[in-house]
Amino acid sequence: MTRRELLGTAALLPLQAQPARPNVLLVLSDDHSYPYLGCYGYPIRTPTLDKFAGDGLRCDRMFTAAPQCVPSRAAIMSGRMPVAIRMGRFSSPLPPEVVTFPELLREAGYFTGVCRRNYHLDGSGGATSQEMFDKHNMKTFAPRLDWVDRNSPRAQTANKMNEFFDKKPAEKPFFLWVNFNDPHHVWDANAIPEPYDPKTLPLPKHFPDVPGLREDFAKYLGEITRADDEFKTVLDVLAKRGFGGNTIVLFMGDNGMALPHGKGSLYDPGLNVPFLVRWPGVVNGGRATTELLSGEDIAPTVLDAVGLTPHKQMSGRSFLPLLRGQRYEGRRYIFGQRGPHGSAPMTASTRSSTFDLSRCVRTPRWKLIYNCTPQMEYSPVDSANDPGWKQVKEAHAAGKLPAALDKAYFTLPRPVLEFFDLDNDPSELNNLAGKPEHAAMQLELTRALQEKMILDYDFLPLPLAN
Repeated sequence: MTRRELLGTAALLPLQAQPARPNVLLVLSDDHSYPYLGCYGYPIRTPTLDKFAGDGLRCDRMFTAAPQCVPSRAAIMSGRMPVAIRMGRFSSPLPPEVVTFPELLREAGYFTGVCRRNYHLDGSGGATSQEMFDKHNMKTFAPRLDWVDRNSPRAQTANKMNEFFDKKPAEKPFFLWVNFNDPHHVWDANAIPEPYDPKTLPLPKHFPDVPGLREDFAKYLGEITRADDEFKTVLDVLAKRGFGGNTIVLFMGDNGMALPHGKGSLYDPGLNVPFLVRWPGVVNGGRATTELLSGEDIAPTVLDAVGLTPHKQMSGRSFLPLLRGQRYEGRRYIFGQRGPHGSAPMTASTRSSTFDLSRCVRTPRWKLIYNCTPQMEYSPVDSANDPGWKQVKEAHAAGKLPAALDKAYFTLPRPVLEFFDLDNDPSELNNLAGKPEHAAMQLELTRALQEKMILDYDFLPLPLAN
């Protein structure tokens, strides 16, 4: 089958008849959990993003499809869950037959590109993996775009954007994907001139209050402030090139923070990310929504917004009516998936940070997590060797952790099913799975998860519905 046959006919609609096709700019911060922007009410210095939120729509319940960068980005690009497109292994390249929304934009006449941090969709791993990817021509993402920059330093953001715009034909609208490094681990203690004071920071209730974790968290917040500075650079370039008035700008985290309960877990800090949209003349400024949104929904929404029909394989839902302020029937459920992380091999001492298999379904109030590898010892992704987690383990060994936190992080085996009432337990510490008074709601979510797993041809066994 040819590439055009895979893309279908949606991208070939007569957009030329439309007088002003909007440009699209997608900016992803890296490992950025909700609510860590000033516009969400957390005391952090993010003036650019706060003003940007005031000019557009602030979304409080955007959930990535996975709590890891590769599968999350694959879902954003494809409008499908990672397992449905064979991106369950972290180091996999995006399969060639998977259609992405930038390709559909390109077929419709858009000039498309990506810059700054690695986009993570051409596979990772050691020399052996890379050799095999090259041998079998498996690196297919870059050729889907007109212009590609990979892993340029932060100082080059403006230069790379200008390079893209210099190459863009004058008559073509554009799609540009800008990837930030911040606030990805390893955190820079000197990210900003005035670092945050660890002692004064409000901690989420799922954080054990130890000095090392406060220090890690302060560094993390510093990198978010630096990301705000980089976002200002992005907007400044856009304005100087004269594109500010006809560009849909989306700002989003690719997944949650690399701290306990975050990245690599299906708890909200791993999946719930900032999401802001500005579209002058279409999205009224100063609005906020608590509608459930998924990373699956980005692709069909962008296509819908520029006048294209989403590809028939996309399982995400367009929320264009929500952007326009029109009647919108929101999602009842969002779903999340966790698979292997990184490219390290399996050993007898491997912990959940490297290998874990789990699925979740969430409504506005309830969440069900299905752990298929409960025997894996919990460990936060990326930050397990930092002072914070080391001190948490020391507090556990000394019997000094609060009981709820000790149970959350050190129960082994972990429960196969976790069920949370998020209205009364937003920190997801009180597992209600199996409680008779919640049986009906647990059954509803279990069946919803079963259906999603079946539709996505998920390889995991289905959760029991009783």
